[in-house]
Amino acid sequence: MPKVIVNNIEVEVAENATVLDAVKKTGGYVPTLCYMNLEEIGIENKPASCRVCVVEVEGRRNLAPSCATPVFEGMKISTHSRRAVNARRTVVQLLLSDHPNDCLKCPKNGECDLQDLAAELNIVRNPYIGKKSTYDKDISSAIIRDPSKCVMCRKCETACNVFQTVGVLSAVDRGFEATVKPSFDLPLEETACTFCGQCVAVCPTGALSERSYIDEVWNEIEDPKKHVVVQTAPAVRVAIAEEFGYEPGTISTGKLVGALRALGFDAVFDTNFAADLTIMEEGTEFIHRLKNGGFMPMLTSCCPGWVKFLEHQFPGLTQMPSTAKSPQQMFGAIAKTYYAKKVNKDPKEELKVVSIMPCLAKKYEAGRPEINSSEEYQDVDYSLTTRELAKMIKEAGLNFDNIPEEEYDSPLGESTGAADIFGRTGGVAEAALRTAYEVLTGETLEEVEFKDLHGYEGTRFAEVEINGKPIKIAVAFGLGNVRKLLDDICKKKIELHLIEVMACPGGCVGGGGQPYHHGDLSIIKKRAEALNNVDRNKKVRKSHENESIKTLYKEFLGEPGSEKAHHLLHTHYVKREWM
Repeated sequence: MPKVIVNNIEVEVAENATVLDAVKKTGGYVPTLCYMNLEEIGIENKPASCRVCVVEVEGRRNLAPSCATPVFEGMKISTHSRRAVNARRTVVQLLLSDHPNDCLKCPKNGECDLQDLAAELNIVRNPYIGKKSTYDKDISSAIIRDPSKCVMCRKCETACNVFQTVGVLSAVDRGFEATVKPSFDLPLEETACTFCGQCVAVCPTGALSERSYIDEVWNEIEDPKKHVVVQTAPAVRVAIAEEFGYEPGTISTGKLVGALRALGFDAVFDTNFAADLTIMEEGTEFIHRLKNGGFMPMLTSCCPGWVKFLEHQFPGLTQMPSTAKSPQQMFGAIAKTYYAKKVNKDPKEELKVVSIMPCLAKKYEAGRPEINSSEEYQDVDYSLTTRELAKMIKEAGLNFDNIPEEEYDSPLGESTGAADIFGRTGGVAEAALRTAYEVLTGETLEEVEFKDLHGYEGTRFAEVEINGKPIKIAVAFGLGNVRKLLDDICKKKIELHLIEVMACPGGCVGGGGQPYHHGDLSIIKKRAEALNNVDRNKKVRKSHENESIKTLYKEFLGEPGSEKAHHLLHTHYVKREWM
């Protein structure tokens, strides 16, 4: 382990450490723009494109990019010499010279790394004035791409091509014309983009942002003829508070409900209700396949980003996922039928369903024609991200600290602990096993936590014995990990019964619509552990024991897997071209 000197402080670091690692170990600081720490999830970053993090190294003629320069024994580093600081200022000034000056109305205003760097380096005027790059915006149902704000940090490339292996974004052209965009400059809607939003999550500027539906939702709430209901995903309750200065992993379920009610929604429901419903339908399907020699392995289908990835990249496997819709869409289908009758509202004209999701792909999912139960209307009218909800709360002038804690409305607000863990990697598989075990064995499952399904490795394997038969399970997050898993299955290298897939790091807790975590996996872990704690504090922790779900089947659906359940709660998938 080499010893290096950072600002006259000696420190011992790993042999493969970079200068940036050494600086951090001393408690020092160097600004970065293109750097991402992805080692914890097994991804090698390719930084050093922006040169914002340059430092002086004794004996080296040129300044060194700290994020990509390896250390050596006896290395002497200066992070804040005037030469280094002036170089950083120049780099940022040059970036600003080719950047739009619309910060006040930019969707990343207040969350922009370039904006923060300009303030940090005290850049109040810019000597570099000249031609600016201008490009048309690409507006899809989920993501807005504004290449005029691209600083060529290429983080989005790493997220799309290395972590997710989707391969949609790449750098094109050279010099002043260089930018990042899809092949043939196609709109994202016409590519294999999964709308997972990880490119948005890592973009340091407003070059990539979510398509916002805040104004449309306000209009619906303010229309006295509309009955507007809202549902909240499991991962939202352990992340929303971060937008108001709270620690990551703060559980804010009560405040979340109180805030939504204060914003004017007519009813506040929980997507967790639909997560329990998902287990009933998906679990029934799994048991049927298991007993009758159905297609194995069965893949979970809750993540719309993952589903679209499969349709493009593995079109020959579209029979492998469960046909069960995601909890968002199941909720919408039940709200527009069962609930609409209870409140006597027309599901097309009067009842509007809004979802608060940690995900951008949910925006795209809501508009898929094959995912909706009627040709006349969408089951979910608008899907907002956690970040968008935070903006609405701030816009309304609500003080998050003082929002009273309230309870979800009935009947679509009751849920079990099994539903809460849907928001973290391994949670859907664990929830399914809690129910499948008891249905198949007729015995009570005393220990409901399957520890082998916990963890943060990109791919994990577990085996559970049910009725003397081993059930082999895999859990994966990140589409790159999923690709490797499916390749192995296609080559018959491994044999499995159930695979849970989530597109984002750590699952929905690391979704593209969550408060920005800037690649810090510790934040994602805190959110996930908070969901575990919510589950552990619930009296009922198995989906099939949810009394409201039992009532729904008794009054409306009949039984899991019934004809009506299939019409409302199941779907089919589309073989798509890769582009």
